[in-house]
Amino acid sequence: MSRNVLFITLDSCRFDTFMLAHRAGLLPGFSSVGPLHRAKAPSYFTYGSHSAFWMGFTPGVATSNQPFLNPKIGKLFRMSFSGHAGTGVDGFALQGANLIDGFRRLGYATIGSGAVDWFDPSTETGAVLGQPFEHFYFPGNTWSLGQQLTWIDQQLQQLVDDQPRFVFLNVGETHVPYWYEGAPWPQRPSPCRAFGGDQCDAEESARRQLACLAWADSQLAPLIEQFCSGTVLICADHGDCWGEDGLWEHGISHPKTLTVPLLMRVHGKAICDDVKPSPSRIRSVRARLKQWLRAHF
Repeated sequence: MSRNVLFITLDSCRFDTFMLAHRAGLLPGFSSVGPLHRAKAPSYFTYGSHSAFWMGFTPGVATSNQPFLNPKIGKLFRMSFSGHAGTGVDGFALQGANLIDGFRRLGYATIGSGAVDWFDPSTETGAVLGQPFEHFYFPGNTWSLGQQLTWIDQQLQQLVDDQPRFVFLNVGETHVPYWYEGAPWPQRPSPCRAFGGDQCDAEESARRQLACLAWADSQLAPLIEQFCSGTVLICADHGDCWGEDGLWEHGISHPKTLTVPLLMRVHGKAICDDVKPSPSRIRSVRARLKQWLRAHF
């Protein structure tokens, strides 16, 4: 059904990890959604980004003229009274406290599952992100994608065929310590730890996150296929630092924590960055900028 929506966040997945796996042909499930875009996340940690997502501020490509890719032009999820209306076409016009509430008001079944502790409903902070969903599941640890998918499938089977559904899934295997059930390396110690210094290993972090991403793709492909005629948004909520500027992990504002992969399919159509500024437009902008500088400095 073209009204159905699937929103997947690959927690902590770096853009370069996704790009390497994508180019190597290791992500057939994710790649079926559409082309890969280099985007900026609204925050550098899970709660910050997902709070923004719930208000329709999904990762964006600021240099794009394409709605949805650039949320400033047109949002995929447009909440009423939520900032600049943009100049392009919006995807879903929603009213309510957040996009989950908005979909519920439209008659959607809202099903969500979060892997990392920011989604833990037993804590007051963790309950905030999951509370809007009609059905929500927190598996209790960061590496339970199999359990999450089984639970989601059970929820979907209970729905009547013509009821639209909004499904959200936060994947934890790409989060430190970069491990999945059955991985051929120990779960601990993590090769990436905040302030880990010499105990951290950038090369091993990259190897493990890429392997986790490829494994997650193999598990998620059937779910993605179920939504092929609908809307699918796949992104990371933030990335990780692997020694850049002496920094490790996330929770810090840095280009590596803010640059994320983004793929979109809206109502069955892949979203491509087809519209580029023409050379003449670029020259015109540069000329106007030079005139302004001469007038003011």
